[in-house]
Amino acid sequence: MTPRSPRASRARSLRRPSPRLQDGRPIGLFYSLKIELSILIVISTAVAFVMAWVLLKLGLSGWIAMPLTLIVALGITYLFARGLIAPLREMRDAAEAMADGDYTVRVKTGRNSNDEIGQLSRSFNEMAEELQHADQMRTDMVANVSHELRTPVSALQAMLENLADGVVEPTPANLEGILNQTHRLSDLIAFLLDLSRMEAGAASLNIERFDVAEFLDDTLKPLEIADAGHAHDITLQVPEGLSIEGDQDRLRQLFTNIISNALKHSADGTAVLIEARVDPDEHTVVTNVVNSGSQIPYASRSDIFRRFVKGKTGPGTESGGTGLGLSIARWAAQLHGGSIRVVDDPRGANFEIRLPQHHVSDDDTPTSEDNRAESRA
Repeated sequence: MTPRSPRASRARSLRRPSPRLQDGRPIGLFYSLKIELSILIVISTAVAFVMAWVLLKLGLSGWIAMPLTLIVALGITYLFARGLIAPLREMRDAAEAMADGDYTVRVKTGRNSNDEIGQLSRSFNEMAEELQHADQMRTDMVANVSHELRTPVSALQAMLENLADGVVEPTPANLEGILNQTHRLSDLIAFLLDLSRMEAGAASLNIERFDVAEFLDDTLKPLEIADAGHAHDITLQVPEGLSIEGDQDRLRQLFTNIISNALKHSADGTAVLIEARVDPDEHTVVTNVVNSGSQIPYASRSDIFRRFVKGKTGPGTESGGTGLGLSIARWAAQLHGGSIRVVDDPRGANFEIRLPQHHVSDDDTPTSEDNRAESRA
């Protein structure tokens, strides 16, 4: 039997903190640790003074009264100090357990106090929640990617073996099936490459000005072909002459993921609306992609853009995948200084994309911006 490590035993004890430790923290009533320490010093000094005065009044000598007074003052200080550092000790043990891969540990002592230690405890628990979620999502991602890779690879292997053995003929239909499987592999590899770019924070943009209507129309063509058989009514409403500056490849990636997500979560025969407009106050191009699927709960609207989070399967196209599409879409929008969010809409789920109409790089100065604006005018 493998011996249990000290860290593992600490992690188990951390999940079951003793009530005495939880309830024995006299510090934490105030919003400032400095105030609490000042009060501690005042209380210790006052108790020591009063006790020394009483003992001397009772006739005890100073050699006896002073040690007794110091012992009581030290006891009071120890009681408060013990309650002060209890959450810090627990955070140390939790951090060691998390270093060993156990993200289920939480700090329970002092999390309800008002001082900086209590705020630190709550922040530590929030961090642990995020790490646990990320670890679980990565575990799920490995399983999803393994499944997604195994399916097309197995199909390709079987098809090619049949062709090599002469079981089937290399007809256009059989070759098209092989091509479809390679497309699935290519899409998955593209998602993984985009994920690596997101992790590394490395992405270059090829900025150019282009017409929004033509861009969205070109983006829709392959999606409409792939959506054949689901009878979705895709409507595109873009003002004539609307243009934007950006990287077409990255933005096509953004809109492809958002629109395909809308198609996946819409029942067959329903409508998907794509409308764009200019917000003159913010100098942005606002695009709304609205589908008739179920509304997204307000509490889940930020979670769906997190990596590895997969949407629920709904009517219409299968909503499987790796859970990276919306996260990559948000990343592409942020590269352009834009944003994506889900907004309230009685018609259905509405994804609002805001992108700056004129691209501004990090190296641009106010002077260069003004010069560029004047040249456009």
